[in-house]
Amino acid sequence: MSLFNPWLVFALIFIVIWAALFIFVKHSRREILWASIFTAPFGLTEPLFVPEYWSPPSLFDLNVKTGFDIESIIWCFAVAGIAAVLFEAIFRKKHQKMSKNEMHAQRHHLHFITLILPIPVFLILFFTMSLNIIYISIITLFIGSVSALFCRPDLKKKMIFGGLLFLILYFTVLFFWTLWYQSITESIWNLQAISGVLILKVPLEELLFAIAFGMLWSSYYEHVKWYKMSHED
Repeated sequence: MSLFNPWLVFALIFIVIWAALFIFVKHSRREILWASIFTAPFGLTEPLFVPEYWSPPSLFDLNVKTGFDIESIIWCFAVAGIAAVLFEAIFRKKHQKMSKNEMHAQRHHLHFITLILPIPVFLILFFTMSLNIIYISIITLFIGSVSALFCRPDLKKKMIFGGLLFLILYFTVLFFWTLWYQSITESIWNLQAISGVLILKVPLEELLFAIAFGMLWSSYYEHVKWYKMSHED
């Protein structure tokens, strides 16, 4: 297997974008690192997706031999940091700490529950539904986003635009990646197990995942740290 297999290249593209944001969006560096470090371990869930959802080539054929791969950890690290700060980078926003009165508003009594809600939702769906793992993931992310929005309506703009911005970026990378690697769509995704709907050779499920992921991850740092958005000075 070539060192620069398509899956590794895909993950490294996002690392380059991550690095650019880290360098140029200086006031969001802590958020980028926080989101990336927190999310990187989710790359260890790759055995849930291989081969049910897809089977990308991996370094040393690890995902074939073990179900795990290095690329998934790299990808999770990169996309989380990107999704967390795209809104700040485009709209020149920064953080402001919420006041004690704001933190104790009635809707925030569910603060902790809304933060951990994706975990029980995922587990319930996983053990009770026969859906493909990608649909379980998408539903979980959307429910997590709705619950976060209920608790933190002040983050509505960031979540909506954060989701859309990440969707546009993710689709753009996927489009050129599938254009470069001819027939990659048919060779790695299990199209028979999902809808099979392709948008410029990109599976619909990837785009649904991207917008749901972008919406939730664009709000998590502020939600956990009790920050709100303000204009950059």
